Amino acid sequence: MNNIDMLDNCNLCIRNCNINRNKNIIGVCKTDNIIKIARADLHFWEEPCISGAKGSGTVFFSNCNLKCVFCQNHKISQNGFGKQVTIERLAEIFIELQNKGANNINLVTPTHYVPLIIESIKIAKSKGLILPIVYNTNSTDTLETIKALNGYIDIYLPDFKYFDDKYSIKYSKIKGYSKNVIEIISEMIKQVGEPVFDENNIMKKGVIVRHLMLPGLLFDSKKVIDSIYNNFGDHVFISLMNQYTPLYNAKDYPEINKSVNPKLYDSLINYALSIGVKNGFIQGADNTLCDVVLSDGLGLRCIAFAVLG
Repeated sequence: MNNIDMLDNCNLCIRNCNINRNKNIIGVCKTDNIIKIARADLHFWEEPCISGAKGSGTVFFSNCNLKCVFCQNHKISQNGFGKQVTIERLAEIFIELQNKGANNINLVTPTHYVPLIIESIKIAKSKGLILPIVYNTNSTDTLETIKALNGYIDIYLPDFKYFDDKYSIKYSKIKGYSKNVIEIISEMIKQVGEPVFDENNIMKKGVIVRHLMLPGLLFDSKKVIDSIYNNFGDHVFISLMNQYTPLYNAKDYPEINKSVNPKLYDSLINYALSIGVKNGFIQGADNTLCDVVLSDGLGLRCIAFAVLG
């Protein structure tokens, strides 16, 4: 089957809309069969082994199949900010980012564009693209979607947002999240293997699992860490993030309409260390929040990372 044919009955994510996006029918992600991107440039605020000193060649894709009530990039994910580009143009963008000196090509929120991205990668490689490809996902991909990426992705950067489905349903409007994350991470490891780094400690292959701690959910965060480490041990890196900022519709949820308590974040770090986690990254409480402001005033937020332990 041609990759583009996957859009005839779209089940790229676990919402399984089963619609024909090639006939301009759209589902929860509000996306048809044309690529739309919000930004493409060097990005310096990912994990150290992704950004390094040269930056990660990052492409932020528009729209999203999650409905996170606290989304910090909601103008992109929920309001569809961005510009449509062809498969050929996306391939050119990959080459341009390589020419800028990027460490890798970093695909952010790519799930709903996977068949189109694969075609762009093919074209870009035929024109000289040699950089590792990073798949930076919210982890709603179906197992079939991840399997379709085999041979095209070098580094997987999946989120593990929640352990308990009651939180995934309440805050991101999706069922079956936790079980799916474990299944797809297993496939990711099968494809790319153990973490591999170059002489500058830049990752060339591997899996980094991200967890963004939410206010009041220390218990759930510990369950996430347990699940990652018990299933995958040191075969993956764990990235513990404290950059949560109550934006978008978080005001309608008083329990998360605040910042993460630094003491609770420290407790999560200590817990990870206590169960044996060694391969990981944390975000320092004293670091300044970094805003990458676009020409239209749209900000992409992040905090600098440090190595766990």
